[in-house]
Amino acid sequence: MSMLTHWNPSRSLARLDPARDFDEFFRSFGLRPAPRDLEVTPDIRLDVSEDDRNYIVKAEIPGAAKENIELSVDGNQVSIGVEVKRESEKKNGERELYTERSYGSARRVFTLPVDVDADKVEARYEHGILTVKLPKAPGGKSHRVAIS
Repeated sequence: MSMLTHWNPSRSLARLDPARDFDEFFRSFGLRPAPRDLEVTPDIRLDVSEDDRNYIVKAEIPGAAKENIELSVDGNQVSIGVEVKRESEKKNGERELYTERSYGSARRVFTLPVDVDADKVEARYEHGILTVKLPKAPGGKSHRVAIS
């Protein structure tokens, strides 16, 4: 049985970590991952499509608050950024044996073939998916977009 692994190029460029390498060795035997492998870092995954008048971008940003998502359009360049802060708490007199907090930010910037009419951009964030409708325009201008 083969195990699929998600490859994240920014993690593979990190400095040598003997503990991580040791965990990776044992992962091939089907053993449970170490707690450090369960860390939550924001990762923005995109689907971009187009019709005659618009580009439609769907960005997966699970666990983010709408207020922490930043979307900006400058001509034909689109930037999506997010800052995520997660903490777990034990209540009702539970004894804390292990606690995990994660903080992080991510940004995706991409260029479209045609400028975008920044004044008519629509953005909606529901159930971890940011959907952005970017109308095509011959001469776009820089504009920050409010997310509803």
